[in-house]
Amino acid sequence: MCANIVEKTAVSGSGKGLTGWFTLTEAAVSYDHPFHVDLEHALNIDFVNEAAGPGARVSVELTLEAARALSTALLTAVERAEAYEAQ
Repeated sequence: MCANIVEKTAVSGSGKGLTGWFTLTEAAVSYDHPFHVDLEHALNIDFVNEAAGPGARVSVELTLEAARALSTALLTAVERAEAYEAQ
């Protein structure tokens, strides 16, 4: 059964693929069947620039536990960076 969970957001940044660095325009977070990790379902993150073609993609497949830990680390780093910038 497909979980059919997908959240997309615009992003501004860079990613590094097989051919080097490229501009990122979107991130998609889904909970679905992974391609590589040996799990029935995984939290999948795709950073993409669709205008740059199929090579402009960085993908990550995580367990739910790893995804939660990553989200906590991201929020903590953002909060610390915001506090630093406010100085």
